[in-house]
Amino acid sequence: MSSPSGQKPALKTAGSGQSRFQVTEVTELGPVTSGERTSGGTDGTTGTTGSKGSAGGEESKGRFSVVKFLDSGGIGTDGSDVAQNGDTVRSTGSHRSSASGHTNISDTHSNTYYMRTFGHNTIDAVPNIDFYRQTEAPLGDKLIRPTLSELHDELDKEPLDEDGFPIGEESTLAEEAAAKEGTKEQAKGGTIKFGWVKGVLIRCMLNIWGVMLFIRMSWIVGQAGIGLTCVIILMATVVTTITGLSTSAIATNGFVRGGGAYYLISRSLGPEFGGSIGLIFAFANAVAVAMYVVGFAETVVEMLNDVDALMTDELNDVRIVGTLTVILLLGISVAGMEWEAKAQIVLLVILLAAIFNYFIGTVITMESKEPKGFFGYKAAIMMENMGPDFRDGETFFSMFAIFFPAATGILAGANISGDLTDPQSAIPKGTLLAILITGITYVAVTVSTGSCILRDATGDHNDTSSVSDLNCTDAACTLGYDFSICKEGGCKFGLMNDFQVMSLVSGFGPLITAGIFSATLSSALASLVSAPKVFQALCKDNIYPGLHVFAKGYGKNNEPLRGYVLTFCIGLAFILIAELNVIAPIISNFFLASYALINFSVFHASLANSPGWRPSFKYFNKWVSLAGAVLCCAVMFVVNWWAALMTNIIVLALYVYVSYKKPDVNWGSSTQALIYNHALTHCLLLTGVEDHVKNFRPQCLVMTGYPNARPALLHLVNAFTKNVGLMVCGHVRTVSRRPNFKEMSLDHARYQRWLLKNRIKAFYTPVFAEDLRHGAQYLLQATGLGRLKPNTLVMGFKNNWSDGEMKDIKCSEICLIAPSPDELLSSHEKKDVGMKDVVVSVNMVGKDSEDGNSFPPSLITSAQNSPLILRETKRSAKPLSLTDQRLLEASQQFKKKQCKGTVDVWWLFDDGGLALLIPYLLTEKKKWKDCKIRLFIGGKINRIDHDRRAMAALLSKFRIDFSAIYVLGDINTKPKKHNVLSFEEMIEPYKLKEDDMEQDAAERLKAEEPWRISDNELELYRAKTNRQIRLNELLKEHSNSAKLIVMSMPLARKGTVSSALYMCWLETLSKDLPPILLVRGNHQSVLTFYS
Repeated sequence: MSSPSGQKPALKTAGSGQSRFQVTEVTELGPVTSGERTSGGTDGTTGTTGSKGSAGGEESKGRFSVVKFLDSGGIGTDGSDVAQNGDTVRSTGSHRSSASGHTNISDTHSNTYYMRTFGHNTIDAVPNIDFYRQTEAPLGDKLIRPTLSELHDELDKEPLDEDGFPIGEESTLAEEAAAKEGTKEQAKGGTIKFGWVKGVLIRCMLNIWGVMLFIRMSWIVGQAGIGLTCVIILMATVVTTITGLSTSAIATNGFVRGGGAYYLISRSLGPEFGGSIGLIFAFANAVAVAMYVVGFAETVVEMLNDVDALMTDELNDVRIVGTLTVILLLGISVAGMEWEAKAQIVLLVILLAAIFNYFIGTVITMESKEPKGFFGYKAAIMMENMGPDFRDGETFFSMFAIFFPAATGILAGANISGDLTDPQSAIPKGTLLAILITGITYVAVTVSTGSCILRDATGDHNDTSSVSDLNCTDAACTLGYDFSICKEGGCKFGLMNDFQVMSLVSGFGPLITAGIFSATLSSALASLVSAPKVFQALCKDNIYPGLHVFAKGYGKNNEPLRGYVLTFCIGLAFILIAELNVIAPIISNFFLASYALINFSVFHASLANSPGWRPSFKYFNKWVSLAGAVLCCAVMFVVNWWAALMTNIIVLALYVYVSYKKPDVNWGSSTQALIYNHALTHCLLLTGVEDHVKNFRPQCLVMTGYPNARPALLHLVNAFTKNVGLMVCGHVRTVSRRPNFKEMSLDHARYQRWLLKNRIKAFYTPVFAEDLRHGAQYLLQATGLGRLKPNTLVMGFKNNWSDGEMKDIKCSEICLIAPSPDELLSSHEKKDVGMKDVVVSVNMVGKDSEDGNSFPPSLITSAQNSPLILRETKRSAKPLSLTDQRLLEASQQFKKKQCKGTVDVWWLFDDGGLALLIPYLLTEKKKWKDCKIRLFIGGKINRIDHDRRAMAALLSKFRIDFSAIYVLGDINTKPKKHNVLSFEEMIEPYKLKEDDMEQDAAERLKAEEPWRISDNELELYRAKTNRQIRLNELLKEHSNSAKLIVMSMPLARKGTVSSALYMCWLETLSKDLPPILLVRGNHQSVLTFYS
């Protein structure tokens, strides 16, 4: 079912009270006349009667009523026939004009505008092929089924006009006229499409029946003998048959567009393999044009030389004839595929006549031909030629290397897949039948030449012998001739010496020459057409951005004229060289590389076991395809080892280039399916692996919000998790409206792409929750898969936490304030969260480069809620203020390489070693390698040296390098008075002040506001408070110039330490310092010195 874009169905008329869910009785219609038809096609919809009497019987098939959705992706033009890939989508509603002059479509039985499905007033669509198309219709629209939201939402609230139609959404008469005109033009100028015989079978046979059949086949039989030559043909046929089966499997696994081998490989293995093979395959076809044309030109020049009619010399004559020939072929190709197909048929007729002419000649014996080695079918000749007689250093594999290129024409039909009527049916039938017919032909020629022609003959009538006089040891002797002189060399006739022996044997010699011309020209023409088609498909996909200019097509068949010109130029350049002995092996290897990847594509797709791999061609096996790929690779080295190496290097280089460029395409390749399979398999395997301290790695859930909203926090965590552990960017979205899954999915995809683009190895995981605490708890419980679950929670420290509502800060568990200070926060994100296992907090305040003071809280809160200030700087030429400039520098401080400095680790309490592991992982990275670890520990004045040696020994066993160890014996010294007074001022607003009120009132206030600090609590934790103040003094003294401070985070006892007091501790501890990382492990070892 479809709907014109931009409209909703009005499920109520202006004067009707019908609901969209009300069942309406469907009126049974009487017999359909020529002027009134009912749609009730295969889509299962009940239609309405038309108002036009011109509708023919065929036009009524597959019709359905048109309904308009609000979705802008809807389809259809009101009242017009829209052809879509051979299927017709039509409106069956009657046309009428409203008072406004617009043409509307209405049901002829009522004034209600709706789609009747199974008798219901519903827009719920029945299955329809047009919903599954990827390409758009010729008029630019595409059928889209109604979405779930459209089905759920009330669509009848839209304002209606007096006739019951949505206001302002009808198509105008002008639009309908234009649509009709477009449809007529589409019907007039149809594209030329070929069936499996004309499009695939003929092309493949012409390409496989090359010049090899007439010029080199007899020589191969003479060298290898009938037996081994048949083995060579069989081996080549096995390779091409397996490749043909694989091609058939890929071609029948969905709709095939233009591009041939490139399209098949790229859609199966992805753009990396497809892009590399597509380029060299197109180039190979372009150079093959030169090869075939030069073969034709050499034959013509030999004929001219025989009659002493050379224009200049042989080499230049080859260039002249070749240039004229390729210009003629270009003219045929540019004229259109129809002319090219007609030329191919003419050439096929000539080629078939030449082959039949040869076989007829083998049964017509002539005495004048006997001295030249032809005696007709003789058992003695057949037996003598059955075995090999390799000469001049030739071997079985050299013969195979010479013959195999003759079999490399099996993709000629697939290369014009875009010009086939039904590629899924045509490619398998045409390719496999062509392989069978040509294989039988080659075997028949092998047996016939080996059975009626001697290996050597002098051509002299006087070289006769008497059978009774001599002890005959060869076939020539038994036939009355003595050709023994040929053993010394110098004979010019026979299988081994005369490449034109088939002309001698044939009934009419010139017809064999015509066959040679036909074979070379047909192969050249096929290559001249294949190369631009493949290249055009490659350029359309924009795999190589600089080549997009060649993607443009012209005419009704979208002919790649620019590609034709490029192919012509390449072919002409190699024709002018006129020496193709070096380039020929590389071209053969390019074709073989394509065959190998086609076979590997089928194996890979079968191995990935993707539900989308459902080829209708069933006669293939993944292991046979793998064997075919291995055979193709082996044949590459047999044909020419250095050419095979060069081919592999070129393919690898192009693969690396395309992988690096990462083209923005998604074809659902088997590579994607196999990655999923591997990930799933290894995740399941990982669940059976027990945790071990040696394998511990931080797997961080980082509360970033949007990933680009907190760059400093993101880059810091990425620095020590990249290629080491898991990193998940958690985003708690606290919104009042109902979550929209589609919006959430789009956001997820957008920010995951942002992470990939910025080379940050992390996952983005958003969640909807009523507040930040619950959202973080949901993330901690649900994020991850099997063993790949976060074990470390990372949050930024919010400098201006005191500006918020203290009731939101709960400390029933170990907790931290969530958003980080270098970020730009939304108000709904400024809440705390409970934590699990390991907790890391980051105070992202940076130092002022001028006076050494930290950024004031106003600096952090003055920023806007936009995720990136940098985005604003790009839009506006106005320079940043000093405050914003500092903020921008602070947000980017961990992205750049850190210059020489220190990472100071204040390992005051043993939490299992996490506070030491994270700095170690950090300094192992390239950006931090110039920073050295300095360790600070607590100790007693009288044991400083002992504690230092003990810690050095422990670090040595942990194999962690350090630059210095400092033992602090004055941690418990009383802090300075002014710092204590500053702390008192900080906590003053949060005190309970129970001495100023009655006990009942104090208890009631404490119950209502549990975050308040009582005098008892303050006195109980006086020593701990003084320690935080003193530690801040020591941090300023020792670590004021550090690049990063990593420190054991103070512990808040659940139920005894109020939220406000704990936050004041953290504020005091981290005040006026470089970036500081507060770490508290779960007191389980994450370091070990055992092997």
